[in-house]
Amino acid sequence: MEFLIISGMSGAGKSLTADILEDMDYYCVDNMPVALLPRFAELCRAAGGKYERVALVTDVREGESLSDLLNTLDGLWSTGVEYRILFVEADVQTIVRRYKSSRRRHPLMRPGESIEDAIRRETAVLEPVRERADYIINTTGLTTAALQSRISSVLTGSKKHSLAVTVTAFGYKYGLPMDADLVFDVRFLPNPYYVEELRPLSGLDAPVYDFVLGSDGAKRFMELLEPMLKFLLPLYSEEGKYTLNIAVGCTGGRHRSVAVARAVESALKRAGADVTLSCRDIDKGG
Repeated sequence: MEFLIISGMSGAGKSLTADILEDMDYYCVDNMPVALLPRFAELCRAAGGKYERVALVTDVREGESLSDLLNTLDGLWSTGVEYRILFVEADVQTIVRRYKSSRRRHPLMRPGESIEDAIRRETAVLEPVRERADYIINTTGLTTAALQSRISSVLTGSKKHSLAVTVTAFGYKYGLPMDADLVFDVRFLPNPYYVEELRPLSGLDAPVYDFVLGSDGAKRFMELLEPMLKFLLPLYSEEGKYTLNIAVGCTGGRHRSVAVARAVESALKRAGADVTLSCRDIDKGG
């Protein structure tokens, strides 16, 4: 079991880090009380492999709880729980700006104390945890995409992550897919609906597929679309996307869109993409 403890400065991005790790298939728990760490680790180990990658955020809100955290971490090692610590920090100006933007109060602020004073006091309190950290990420100036890349780099040694692509065939008469990132309208292609022997079939059937993809328009369309998608996919991945939804639409979502979506799926698989085909409206009558 991979057990990752996320700690660090308030306002530095611990919760966002947990969100990113969740997208990387970690089971994440935010704001875990220190006292519950051993029991939580025990439950994860007893789950029989259900939780292979676990990440949890734990905060040190007061100075006296620091010793509790350090003692608890020592206790985890003694029971055979191997863990790594990811420490998240940012400079004082960045954290001040984030708190002012969110209008939230720093958790360690005392009456009459400035945010800067609370941040500097927290920095001193957390120094022993920082010294134990396996990884330290400074989020100053990082966009979400850059933070994703940094986390992937420090944990896996690679800045790349897999992009899961879904190709959805749909009918415009039933509405656009709400989660579509890219939409392609193929209503310009010859319509098998008007060919009597093809009408009962769908784009999953070879006669319809050959009819649609055999047209000059479809051939040229795929010649242009395939290299464009190969160009776009790594850029979307670098920008931090984990999923990409490509929608292909015709009138009813049964013939042309399904045939072209299949061709797009095949093209993406040739490019090594992790792709799934969905034919949303294929059974709605065309």
